Amino acid sequence: MKMADFVLACPLLSGPDSMFGWSLEGERYGTQAARPEEIIGKLREAEVLIARGSTTPQAAKAIGVTEQTYYRWRREYGGMEVDQARRLKDLERENQRLRKAVSDLTLDKMILEEVGRGKF
Repeated sequence: MKMADFVLACPLLSGPDSMFGWSLEGERYGTQAARPEEIIGKLREAEVLIARGSTTPQAAKAIGVTEQTYYRWRREYGGMEVDQARRLKDLERENQRLRKAVSDLTLDKMILEEVGRGKF
């Protein structure tokens, strides 16, 4: 069996419903990270669609994300304003930077303690 035959015969490697980021309808889902402003706008749009009678999967498809992404965004950004989401992301970045600084200093301290005791 040639590779081309295998790809055509394997449903996971071919067709619009492949496992490589394609939806069942053949549309490519976005792979770029969305900004908080975009996420909040899309969540509001989805809420309007759901209020008009659409199902959650239909609303998620309409805003161009998977249902799982919709629920994750709703858990993280639900009920937030744009400025609150920006502030949250800024604080998360600052927290990550500070954690890295603390871990670097802790490692330096441990190395100096080892050297001070004479254990090379």
